[in-house]
Amino acid sequence: MNIARLLARTAATYPALPALAYGKKIVANYREFADQAAGLAGALRGRLGLNPGDRVALIMKNHPEYWIALFAVWRAGLVAVPVNAKLHLNEFRYILENCGSRLVFATAELAAELASLAKELPTLETILSVEDAAYQALKQEPALPLQDVDGDDLAWLFYTSGTTGKPKGAMLSHRNLLAATLSYFADVTSHDPGDCIIHAAPQTHGSGLYGLPLIAKGGIQVTPESGGFDPAETLGLIAHYPNSCFFFAPTMVHRLISSPAFDGADTRNLKVIVYGGGPMYEADIRRAIAALGPRFVQIYGQGESPMTITGLTMAMIRDEQHPRRSEILASVGVERTDVEVRVVDANDNPVPVGEVGEVVVRGDVVMKGYWQNAEATEETLRGGWLHTGDMGCFDEEGFLTLKDRSKDMIISGGTNIYPREIEEALLTHPGVAEISVVGRYHPDWGEEVVAFVVPREGAALTPETLDRHCTEQIARFKRPKEYIFIDELPKNNYGKVLKTELRERLKR
Repeated sequence: MNIARLLARTAATYPALPALAYGKKIVANYREFADQAAGLAGALRGRLGLNPGDRVALIMKNHPEYWIALFAVWRAGLVAVPVNAKLHLNEFRYILENCGSRLVFATAELAAELASLAKELPTLETILSVEDAAYQALKQEPALPLQDVDGDDLAWLFYTSGTTGKPKGAMLSHRNLLAATLSYFADVTSHDPGDCIIHAAPQTHGSGLYGLPLIAKGGIQVTPESGGFDPAETLGLIAHYPNSCFFFAPTMVHRLISSPAFDGADTRNLKVIVYGGGPMYEADIRRAIAALGPRFVQIYGQGESPMTITGLTMAMIRDEQHPRRSEILASVGVERTDVEVRVVDANDNPVPVGEVGEVVVRGDVVMKGYWQNAEATEETLRGGWLHTGDMGCFDEEGFLTLKDRSKDMIISGGTNIYPREIEEALLTHPGVAEISVVGRYHPDWGEEVVAFVVPREGAALTPETLDRHCTEQIARFKRPKEYIFIDELPKNNYGKVLKTELRERLKR
């Protein structure tokens, strides 16, 4: 089944219902949404000459046109490549070259930034700003019929960095996306026509994936005019739209209820906040429940198993009588309806209840593999199970608690940051002898990046010098918030840097 059928069916059933909004203004109903996507699909396959299976990148800040472009890509039998709009130009270059994208849809400022790549990348033919007249004209092309695809055909290519090497493209099929959508209805919440999701988090990530259930049920996709998360703006949209829903990183929950704008705000329209993408500390979720009521659902997933591994349902969060309530709130819930989850040892054998091991998962939501990376695919999907790299343990009731991230990933503001990438960038500075990057707790962002630096003899390094060097190579949001200069890195007998010891130093 082509996942674009979700839109086609809803447009036939509820053509006049509002579908897309920009701030408090409705910009398209479902008939208009579907018609524009069908016209753009016709242009993609006709005037622009794309073929089934071609990759189309979406490098956009949150914008209503994201949805039209996305469903046009799927309707045409093409592959969507959603890309984090905050990345560095070098990172955009790598992803576009690796996936062989022939076309990019971008918001205006990003289209200008990307223009230089059209001359560098042989496969990249067109960069279209969704705010230009040329793009708007393409939506008026003759409609393309919904293209027939196999459920295992590639639909969504999501680049998720590892701790070593370059970013990897997780290949998600139409079946994977449908499984994630159906699992939402099984384990997160139900929806009625007219409910809405407010995209304060990036549409190219979890918030966008959670837009699909709303489209399936005739809901409204609301894009804040800021294009992102502003607590005062978000609270104003909640007051405006009944049955409003969100996907938030835990840090966004904290920022919302800590904002001066929260005092006296009307949040009665709030239906549910689904949170995930990083650890939610027990004290923080208790504070959030006290502020907003028990209108929360926690999900644990990865780009390779989108939004779907375990979940802590609203009923579980509401259950104040559970004798182990503290442990339940600190967990990531129980395995989702459509997957099997295990905790295994180094030999992939299941470990007993209470024992820590690696979390592995299998089911129809798990990716097909990594784009053009057979070695990583074989390692990550060995034995038919997705090996998450996360360490955790089950309790006797089936609740999973994560203990550590075996790959040392840092999650700041709900965004994954991988230390190796930062380390490699800083090690290109001639004054840096050694470096190790770790995460440190931050009350607003969850974690922040800290770099321990061993200077070369005679080098006169400053944080400002390293910051400039870092931002010349990778996105600004990944750069360390503090540089700590030390004589040597702590290491074990095998020469491995002891990051655990570095994290302990940060607590002193």
